[in-house]
Amino acid sequence: MAQAEHLPSFLAAIDLTTYTGDVKELAYTGGLFAQATTSTLDQAFAILKDTVGRIPIYLDVSALDEQQDVVDLLDAGAAKVFVSGTQLSSLDKVPNLDSNRIVIRPTGDGDASAILEGTSYAIHLNVADATTVGSILQELGKNRPPVYVSKAQITEEDAVELGRQGAVPIVPAQQFTTAAEPADGQVRISRVLLANAKSDRPDGLLTTLVTDERGIALGLVYSNEESVAESLRCGRGVYHSRKRGLWRKGDTSGDWQELVRVEFDCDSDCLLVVARQQGHGFCHLQTATCFGEYRGLSKLQKTLQSRKRSAPEGSYTARLFSDSKMLNAKIMEEAAELCEATSKEDIAAEAADVLYFALTKATAADVSLEDIERNLDAKSVKVKRRKGDAKGPYAAKFGVNGAAPATNGEPKKEEIREAESKPKSKEDPAGLNKDGKIQMRRYDTTKETPALIEEVLQRPSQRSTDKIMGIVHPIIKDVREGGDKSLLSYTHKFEKATSLTSPVLKAPFPKELMELSQETIDAIDVSYENIRKFHAAQKDEKALEVETMPGVVCSRFARPIERVGLYVPGGTAVLPSTALMLGVPAMVAGCKKIVIATPPRSDGRVTPEIVYVAHKVGAESIVLAGGAQAVAAMAYGTENVTKVDKILGPGNQFVTAAKMIVSNDTSASVSIDMPAGPSEVLVIADKTSNPAFVASDLLSQAEHGVDSQVILIAVDLNEAQIQAIDDELHRQAMALPRVDIVRGAIEHSVTLLVKDIEHAMELSNLYAPEHLILQVADPVAVREMVFNAGSVFVGEWTPESVGDYSAGVNHSLPTYGYAKQYSGVNLGSYVKHITSSKLTADGLKNVGKAVMQLAKVEELEAHRRAVEIRLDHMQKAGGS
Repeated sequence: MAQAEHLPSFLAAIDLTTYTGDVKELAYTGGLFAQATTSTLDQAFAILKDTVGRIPIYLDVSALDEQQDVVDLLDAGAAKVFVSGTQLSSLDKVPNLDSNRIVIRPTGDGDASAILEGTSYAIHLNVADATTVGSILQELGKNRPPVYVSKAQITEEDAVELGRQGAVPIVPAQQFTTAAEPADGQVRISRVLLANAKSDRPDGLLTTLVTDERGIALGLVYSNEESVAESLRCGRGVYHSRKRGLWRKGDTSGDWQELVRVEFDCDSDCLLVVARQQGHGFCHLQTATCFGEYRGLSKLQKTLQSRKRSAPEGSYTARLFSDSKMLNAKIMEEAAELCEATSKEDIAAEAADVLYFALTKATAADVSLEDIERNLDAKSVKVKRRKGDAKGPYAAKFGVNGAAPATNGEPKKEEIREAESKPKSKEDPAGLNKDGKIQMRRYDTTKETPALIEEVLQRPSQRSTDKIMGIVHPIIKDVREGGDKSLLSYTHKFEKATSLTSPVLKAPFPKELMELSQETIDAIDVSYENIRKFHAAQKDEKALEVETMPGVVCSRFARPIERVGLYVPGGTAVLPSTALMLGVPAMVAGCKKIVIATPPRSDGRVTPEIVYVAHKVGAESIVLAGGAQAVAAMAYGTENVTKVDKILGPGNQFVTAAKMIVSNDTSASVSIDMPAGPSEVLVIADKTSNPAFVASDLLSQAEHGVDSQVILIAVDLNEAQIQAIDDELHRQAMALPRVDIVRGAIEHSVTLLVKDIEHAMELSNLYAPEHLILQVADPVAVREMVFNAGSVFVGEWTPESVGDYSAGVNHSLPTYGYAKQYSGVNLGSYVKHITSSKLTADGLKNVGKAVMQLAKVEELEAHRRAVEIRLDHMQKAGGS
């Protein structure tokens, strides 16, 4: 096993808390070794990210309790992890985990070779005497696994001796030096590298193969200890010339080499130098290599790099570099042709075209083949494997992942299509009319059938319920059973926040996590106070008490829900307003524990505005997760996530599905505020409305997401008035930074022309919008006609935006037509009402006969007797 696996010459031990990244000389031939603990996990992930493809990182993880942390470190690129025997038994069950990446640290008394007898894992030994390692290695046998050795106060002689015996010494990084004459206690890198070197030449020179980073052979030279030491010291290609002695490549020709790495072959008799060649090339004949010019992809890369520097004017490649749209179109075109190719010759030709255009795009962005191959190498060590499914439109085109093959005709009416969740590309005509202007589809209700109008008012279809539930159910089960570990793994996967080591941020929240400008603080404080005032006014001042008949008093009193979970989406926009709308009423209601869940950014931090709001409302914690996994964590609780009694807040279709699933699970014992879908607005405008105001209100919801929908009902407007609104919509949309999201929403949004306000309100109540805006002559009177809406905005000076942020009403509202059955979030969403009954003896006499008769009818004798016994007791007490 040791012969089949390339090992570094040494491991340089570093302290993660003081690592500065200055490891250039160590990267030439060794690897880095560090201890990863719970407190240094962030630094471990950071160093893996910083050194990817440059130097292998070996981590002692024996102090970590969580298996997932170990797997995540391997997934992030750790070359090997050093584990305890206990950890090993757990890691053995991890799928796709290469056993060659595990190093076991034996514990216990007795001979190390006896402890490790029969093991197939690499071994880490801590010895007092380096000379004893030889006998241990001999006992382990010829086909032993790799052995890494630590020794207290290790010397250069110790390190060299360990290398000669075939072990990998672990030496503190600060002891290494490239100096010709080391100070006391220092270890020369060149001596350790050459410890096991073998030469079959009388002069002792080492045959040296020089390659570029892609492994293309540049030439064959010779080295000795002096040239290797000088090469490591100056970071250049330095060799031994049999004619001139020490040979610094490029000193006379200018074709010098930047050193990348130095290592030996499997038998330690051939030195390999990996270098970046500068100038004309390696050979004295000024060719790229001593074996001729580059070929294939390497040749293409050199040509493209040259063209980028000085492409002939009018050349095809120059045009590709200057026209990114043209280049992207060619990549798509050639990829499609490759998919259609069937013969060996055609596949080779089309694949060559794809590689040419792909490498052109890479070169334009200063991405090299070496960068691409490093990325491939990084992917090859991933422990967590992707399913490999094709994405939506491509899956549908070829009928994979269970998708039906696409047809050339229109989709069938019964098909359920998913609303796109990403901005439209510049080339996509979504939301544009034939003249290229952004415009909603228009229908005259006086000329169309009611059935057609009802059909065009349908929300943009989302994924089928079965498909969504099929995705969400396993996530909920995983988090319920796996707790923090599973929750954290989903945050790593979906939010790319791989540096996170805990899924929860507990109060009190550090001040540095909520550093905001004074303008933002003031805006949040104003909104907070207005929302507080409006919701505080909704409080039940005193218990309701009614005497239903003499001696029978019924009461109802309110109590806050003790533990609430508030879901604040991340998505395409930062939403501290949602944290306010959910958190302030919870605080006003007096909920004992407020848990906020929100997806973190890729650096693991929460948007500071949300942390500030969480602090103001007295939140107990912030769950650093989004999606169905966050809902599941709050519904069932984990090691660090408090289980809640009710979950409130908007979210995408996965969040909505998860809320409905957990609310129907009796073992979760959790309720939800309402089902909810994408944001929507319906604006009713008459001849008195301002076209600019109408367009701005429509766009304020269209910019939420491409699955949002906006509806305009125009009451008795003529063509010029309708066109004025259309013109404003286009003009304002084109000025928006999220215009490509707006176009996606406009694609399935409509304008309905009606003759009178009565018909307008009939259609509005049928649609039941989340937001209803009345830009009409007498909006207060029209409000009396509203039966179904989440929230109503009355008059031209009341944009929906004020409700979203600062007016005081709540913006967490029912969507997707649920305004017919549900209210928006209000103070009542955070309280439950408890009833009580208090009867006097006379009261029981007055109502008792009716109770007993109904119990008799229902054949519930115990019920009847509970009253009868008391009445008999009264009669006997009165008689005595």
